[in-house]
Amino acid sequence: MTTAELLTVSYDDGRVISLPLKWYPRLFRATPAQRRNWEVIGRGYGVHWPDVDEDLSAEGLLQGRPAREYVRSLERRSVTRPQKLAA
Repeated sequence: MTTAELLTVSYDDGRVISLPLKWYPRLFRATPAQRRNWEVIGRGYGVHWPDVDEDLSAEGLLQGRPAREYVRSLERRSVTRPQKLAA
């Protein structure tokens, strides 16, 4: 399940986790209808959103790992922004 701000995943063992949707740029940019169109893949090892070509592993979600695309965007921003010097 997703909202405008969260990706929430419920596991068969009762665990429920919510992660910031902005950590998954393809899902963040997707329409609500595209986010609702998902399927379990690999016998439960992951989730696939065919409309936006996004695959996330169950293990990565449990560990709270953001998508590589999000991490790379943070790295690019830190390289291109000058650091403030201490006064």
